[in-house]
Order: sequence, then structure tokens, then C-alpha cells
Amino acid sequence: MIDAYEDPGKPDCRDGWRYLWWLVTRQPWRSVAGALLGSVWMVLMAATPYLMARAVDEGLRRGDTGALAGWSTALFAVGAFNAWLSVMRHRVMTRVRMDANFRTVKVVVGHAVRLGAALPRRAGAGEVVTIGVSDVQTIAGALTVVGPGVGAVVAYLVVAGLLLSVSVQLAAVVVLGVPVIALIVGPLMRRLQDTEAEYRERQGVLTARIGDLAGGLRVLNGLGGKGLFSDAFRRDSQRLREQGYRVGSVTSWMQALGVGLPTLFLAVVTWLAARLAARGDITVGELVAVYGYVAVIVRPVAALIDWGYQVGRGVVAARRVVRLLRMEPEPDDGTCDAPPEPSVLHDPESGVRVPPGRLTALAGARPADTAAVVDRLGRYVPSEATWGGVRLDDIPLSQVRERILVADNEADLFAGTLRELVAGAREAEDVDDAAIGRAVHAAVADDIVQGLPEGLGSAIDAQARNLSGGQRQRVRLVRALLADPEVLLAVEPTSALDAHTEAAVAERLREARAGRTTVVTTTSPLVLDRADTVHYLVDGKVAATGSHRRLLEAEPGYRALVARDTDTADAEEVVA
Repeated sequence: MIDAYEDPGKPDCRDGWRYLWWLVTRQPWRSVAGALLGSVWMVLMAATPYLMARAVDEGLRRGDTGALAGWSTALFAVGAFNAWLSVMRHRVMTRVRMDANFRTVKVVVGHAVRLGAALPRRAGAGEVVTIGVSDVQTIAGALTVVGPGVGAVVAYLVVAGLLLSVSVQLAAVVVLGVPVIALIVGPLMRRLQDTEAEYRERQGVLTARIGDLAGGLRVLNGLGGKGLFSDAFRRDSQRLREQGYRVGSVTSWMQALGVGLPTLFLAVVTWLAARLAARGDITVGELVAVYGYVAVIVRPVAALIDWGYQVGRGVVAARRVVRLLRMEPEPDDGTCDAPPEPSVLHDPESGVRVPPGRLTALAGARPADTAAVVDRLGRYVPSEATWGGVRLDDIPLSQVRERILVADNEADLFAGTLRELVAGAREAEDVDDAAIGRAVHAAVADDIVQGLPEGLGSAIDAQARNLSGGQRQRVRLVRALLADPEVLLAVEPTSALDAHTEAAVAERLREARAGRTTVVTTTSPLVLDRADTVHYLVDGKVAATGSHRRLLEAEPGYRALVARDTDTADAEEVVA
């Protein structure tokens, strides 16, 4: 099975079928063992009626106790050996499926990391979640073809050969039976793939809507939009339910045929064999053997139908994975070195100019406008932004990421200890307590550390769900300050804090980043008053630049923006 740190290999992304075949070829010996064990296991099931026939004809009919005992012993030995084979087959096939599952997870996660900031713009959150939660399991289940699938084909051919030694007529019925079943089931398999594909698409949309609802419920309540959103969710869920009924309808037919057709098959062959025995064309032992053969062959035929069902669903899931893997990250063709010393960052689209070594603030009525500037200055979207006169996209991305850090107030917080959380990309053991203490103090997060039962060693849930919104924001700021980048671009770092804490963060942030380039997006007068330069943006463009106090006096729009629904005099009193 694939190791956690092993390279999963380069997947075949030409289509869903080739991706499934790639998963099989990545574990060739295990796949061969699964096919071999599955084949021997099913073939030995067919040996049971053969041994029973010999026991009846040579032991019971002739009254030969020795022959009866011999054949009975052989029957017991074959049964015991086949039981052991069944255990080994199941164990190998479990490893085959787990390898496919983990390998797909590693491939998808690795590609998501390579896509980076391009992923949210090219794939919805619901699609990624559906792939990770459901599709990888479906793909793993489709690899049953490796063991039981191959075994079913081999067992079918072996039983057909055994029946040929009894009756050509019976063998012909068995050989022709599977093509007839394929003609019946084939159209259902194609319909299942179509309905399953549409169901998966709708499921991805609904999953994304659930995520939006969970993340924005408080805002929706405040705006009175919860009812509107719930109505849209209800409509989407009803459409998904209806599509699920269609998938269930096809699936039920597939499963019914998987049981019904082999049973009908058994009845037809048994009836023919009984007529042959009545005419004396075959012996009683051969009649028992024929019944046993056909009873055994019911399982391979049912397995073939189930295999078609599982593979059909697996191909649909594999196509979704392949579609994600075909997405390309933003091109990184940079050949120019980054400026050797701290330099000016400039965004021509907005007119924002960030001098090195200073605290610059971006204020705008629409947070999306200021966040877009940060995305361009951090090279998270294609732009004409420059750094020291050199276009950012002409500089290798690794050099940009090494020196410019974008700290988003919605950045993910992974589960682990608080120390691991704030250490970021570094090993937690490599970060000394003094550096963590300075970052914690600068982010006014001392109360968080002191309030947790084990301090920095306390466990934090995924997305820090066991912390409040303000605490999560300060933990993100601790992580950004501890990274100590040459350029820090912080998006709304204090938006969830109370006024007292916000004032302390603004003061300490300025001290902690003294002499280093820092950009914050905010409309808080407490933070803006401590910035060296404030850019006031209107419709994404710089409308005015200066200190906070000068802009308060000279720009009515800016004054109205930062006053936060108070009159001008009150706003000026707050910042004084």
C-alpha cells in the first residue's frame, strides 16, 4: 500500500477509463495476486459440485463406503482451502482498494497545492469536497474488477467447460447466457453513467451552497437574507433529490437484474438438465453436478453485473478527478531575480505605491477592492504589478513567496497544537519560545495562550473552531508575524476585534514591523491613525493619499467611510 511520503506517480489524465487502469498498473503484483486468488477461489467453488457428483455416482450408487469417504474428505479439504483463499483474496483486494483510495487522495491534494490560489477560481468548493468525500471511495470500489471481476470471467469459462463434458446443449445455453445478459444490462449501465454524472454535478453545487450557508449564517441573519438563501437551498436540494431518485431507479434495476437474471438462468439450465436425466442422457450424479455448477455460476454472473455497476460509477467519479487534474496552475515563467534590497511595490491598476520599510494602509468602501490590490501585489492573480521596477510575474514565484507574505483574515487553520499552528511552514520544534512570545505579544494574543489548558501545547480544532472569531483572527496574525516576511500584506487583520484590543494590536503591529514593509487593508480609524501612508480607494482606484489625519480633513468621502456612522466631529475625537 502506498506510503504517506511516497510519490504517488503521474496519473493518466486522458479519460476516466485510463485513470482507473493507471491505478491498477501502479500496484501490478498486488493486482495480479488479487486476480489469481479471485480466479482460483471461484473455480474451486465449481469443484464442489464435481466432487459431490463423484461421491454420489461412485460412493452412494455403488455402495462403496471407501469411495464415499475419499470423495467426502476431498470435498472437506477443498472447502477448507477455499475458505482460506477467500480470506487472502479479501485481504489483497482490501489493500488494492485502499491503495487506489490513498493514491487518488495524494494525487488530488498534491495537485490542489500546485494550483494554489488558482484553485478557487477554477473549481468550486463543493466539487473539491465531493471528490474528497465521495468520489475517491467510488473509484476504489471500482477496482473490484481486479479480483472478483477477473475471477468471475475465469470461473464462468471453467464451468462452461465442465458442462461441455456433461452435455453440449447445456454448455451452449451457459455460453450464450452472458451475452444475452449483457444486451439487457448494457443500456442500463450507460443510463446509469449519465444519471450518476448529473447527480454528482448537482451534489457538488449543493455542497458548495451548504458551505456558504454555514460560513455566512450570521451575516445572512443580520441582513435578513436567511429566508431567501434557505429557499434557494430548498430548491437545489429538491432537484438533487429528484436526480437521486433517477439514479436510484436505474440502480434498483441493476441490482434486481443482478439477482433475478442469474436465478432465471439457474431455473432454465436446471429444467433442461432434469429433462436430460429423465431421458437417461445423463446420470443422477451428473444432474447433481449440473445443478451445483449452475448454482455456483450464479455468483460469477451476479459478480459480473455488480462489476459493471461499480465500474460505471467509478468511471464517472474518475472523470471528475481527471477534470480537476487537468487544471493547470498559473504559469511561472519568471527569469528575473527579485530586487536584492527592499524595494517599492507598485500596482498600476489601482495606482497604489508601497514604499519599503513603512506601514501602508488601504481603505475603501468595498473590501473586495482593497483585497484585489493585495492579491495583485502578492502575485495571486495575473497583473502588471511591479517590485523594484520589475514585473512580479517576471520573477520566479518561489522568490516572491519567500519574501512576500499575504495574510488573509480567512486563511485556513489546520488542526494541531497551538505551537504547530503558529509555526506555519516550519517545524514547531525549530521555533524558539522567545520568538513565539514576541509574536503573541504583538498580536495581543497573550490571553489566548494563558486561557488554554496547556498553553502553546493545547490542541486546536480544524479551522480553530474551539476559539472565538476574534481569537482566530489574532492567531492568524501571530502566525504571520512569526514568519517575519520582508513584505507583509495583511487583509483586515483586526476586523473581528473590539476597539480596545484593536488599538493595542495597531500599536504593537507598528512596533513589531518597524523598518519592514507592511500593508494592511482596513477602515478602522484606530489602525489607520498609526499608518505612515493611507491610500483611499474609490472603485478600486486611488482617490487620495496621505496621512489619516490629513485625509480626514481633506476628503469628505474618506471621513464618512472611517467615521463608522458617526458624525465627523465624533470621528475626529476618536482618532485624536
